Amino acid sequence: MNLLLIGSGGREHALAWAISKSPLVDTLYVAPGNAGMASVAERTDLNISDHRAVSMFCAQKAIDLVVVGPEAPLAEGIADSLEASGILVFGPSKAAAQLETSKDFTKALCAQKNIPTAAYATYDEAAFAKERLASGDFPVVLKADGLAAGKGVVIAETLAEAEEAIDDLFSGLYDGDGAKVVAEDFLVGEEVSVFVLTDGTETVYFGSAQDHKRAHDGDKGPNTGGMGAYSPAPILTNALKTQVMDEIIAPTLDAMRERDTPFKGVLYAGLMLTETGPMLIEYNVRFGDPECQALMMRLDQDIVPVLKSVAEGKLRAADVRLQEQSALTVVVASKGYPGSYEKGVPLPSTDHLDSSAVTVFHAGTEVKDGALVSSGGRVLGVTALGHTIEDAQRRAYKAVDQIAWDGGFCRRDIGWRAVDRSD
Repeated sequence: MNLLLIGSGGREHALAWAISKSPLVDTLYVAPGNAGMASVAERTDLNISDHRAVSMFCAQKAIDLVVVGPEAPLAEGIADSLEASGILVFGPSKAAAQLETSKDFTKALCAQKNIPTAAYATYDEAAFAKERLASGDFPVVLKADGLAAGKGVVIAETLAEAEEAIDDLFSGLYDGDGAKVVAEDFLVGEEVSVFVLTDGTETVYFGSAQDHKRAHDGDKGPNTGGMGAYSPAPILTNALKTQVMDEIIAPTLDAMRERDTPFKGVLYAGLMLTETGPMLIEYNVRFGDPECQALMMRLDQDIVPVLKSVAEGKLRAADVRLQEQSALTVVVASKGYPGSYEKGVPLPSTDHLDSSAVTVFHAGTEVKDGALVSSGGRVLGVTALGHTIEDAQRRAYKAVDQIAWDGGFCRRDIGWRAVDRSD
């Protein structure tokens, strides 16, 4: 089989790493990829926004399956274009991708299906939003309705903070479309992520994880795309998993089928475990980043037949297995991230690291004039497998400490919740 993987982040490197292990794969192409992916796939400078060009590339290279990593191409309808050209694709349609691309869409769906989530209001005008929030309770959660690269969320503790956030969100500061802002009640509890695979009819549970969104230790600082993650999440008991699948995932997928926009691909539910039970925070329509790195480390099978079965609508026959072991990812980011940061900073080699203990997934990396340099905010994802979260954490940080890069930083407490819980 020939496969095309779309994307260039740590998530895509982890997927490429897993796909490249399959004996079914003849050639794996990545567009555009990153420096680290060159060792497991053939990079191409294909313009992924040009859907006709992507379809032509697939025809020329006899591509059997396209795997779409990030959300932006899905929001642009690349899965629809490929399927219209008769090309098998792992990833939802543009209509189904609204579960991530529009917070307002998802909130309305939750209301229709009585899915537990925070009370909300949607505003399409800044002045009106400020007026209504002035008489409300704080803290309040404000979100850009559209895509925001994981950073279009503000928890406002006061009216002044809320007014500033509203101005930022409506101005498009967080790469949203600037048209709508969703205001939600603040939920109290612990966050957890749940991943499922679905072919539009059948659904299979695909593991849990916990992410670390804040930039600094102790969950301090601004929101980021994710500074680290671990899987599985010990807090998600079997009883809670069943409750999530029955009360949140199943009615969501039912609603999408009823709308004649069945969801196909991986659905990632961000949840808050509250005193009254699990509540949906948001959906993502692709693997998380860096959660994907941890999940791929735990994968205990050939991933290609699984991805293909989802795309073909034959998930019922797929065998989905994750190891019982734990995996933990520490993100090494450029100094200044998620604010302004320098690009093109030379990176040290990681070849000296024990590859039997850790895998380093590249994100914002590129080769320039023969040298490996940084090209983004999140640069490397140092990922380790261990018998416990503590074991994986120890291995990951041992490797991080062997990477001497003055241009970067990382959190030193990835996995702290699980470690504290085990004491």
